[in-house]
Amino acid sequence: MKKVLVIVPFPMSDENRDLRRAQVSAVELGPDIAFEFRSAKAAPRNYVSGSDMALAEIGMLEAGLRAEDEGFDAVCIDTMSDTGVAALRSELSIPVIGPGRVAMLTALMLGKRFSIITMWPHWFHLYEKTLLELGLREHCASMRAIDVQPDSVGLLGGKEAEVFPALEALARDCIETDGADTILLGSTTMHQAHGYLAQRLPVPVINPGPLSYKIAETLLGLGLSHSRAAHPVSPAPKRELIEAIMASAATWRP
Repeated sequence: MKKVLVIVPFPMSDENRDLRRAQVSAVELGPDIAFEFRSAKAAPRNYVSGSDMALAEIGMLEAGLRAEDEGFDAVCIDTMSDTGVAALRSELSIPVIGPGRVAMLTALMLGKRFSIITMWPHWFHLYEKTLLELGLREHCASMRAIDVQPDSVGLLGGKEAEVFPALEALARDCIETDGADTILLGSTTMHQAHGYLAQRLPVPVINPGPLSYKIAETLLGLGLSHSRAAHPVSPAPKRELIEAIMASAATWRP
C-alpha cells in the first residue's frame, strides 16, 4: 500500500479537514494507495502579503519535513499556491506535488489557453508567480474573481446557492470574452463547485486537488520523482531549527 501525505495549509479540526478529504472521492484511484491529511501547525490568516507567504512556507515545510522518515511515498500540497513545494523537494527524495503547476500544465494538454476562476482578487499574485516560473503567462487567457472573501476552513458550505452560479457566470466570461478553452479552479477550497461547473460549461474544468492525487499515483507507478539537479539538498540542513520555530508558533496566542 502506497501512502501519500496531503498537507493542509491551515490549522483546523479533524471535522474541517474532512471537507478537504472529500477531494479524494472526486477521482478514481487504485486500491493500493491511501491519503492522509495533515494540517500545518501555524499559518497566516490568508495568503495575501509577502510576510504571509514567508510564514506559510515555513509551516508547510515543517509539516512535511519528516514525511519520508514516517513511511510516506509522496506528498501533495493542498493549495494552488504550491507553497512549500520547492522547499520540501530539497528535503525529500519522494515526489512532492503542487496542484498549481499540475493544473496549469494539464490545461495545456487539453487546450491552448486557460483561465483561472477564483474567489478573491487578492489571490492573483499566487497564480502570477507560478505562471512566471513556468513561462506560461501567454497561455493564461485571464484570471477572474467573484470577489467573495474565502473561508479556508468551512470552504463553500452554506454558500452554494450564491457562489456556484457566480462562478459559472465568471467562467462563461472567460470562455466567451477572454478566449479560454479550459477553466482552472483557483483554489482547492473551491473543489465543491467542480461538479456543478463541469456539468454546465462547454470546456474542461480542472479540479486541482484531485488531479494532484492522480499525478502522485502516476509518478509512484512510474518510479519517478523530482530531479535532484533541479532541487539540490542543503549542505547544512536545519530540520531541528525549523521544527522548533513551528513548535513555538503553534503555542503562540495573540
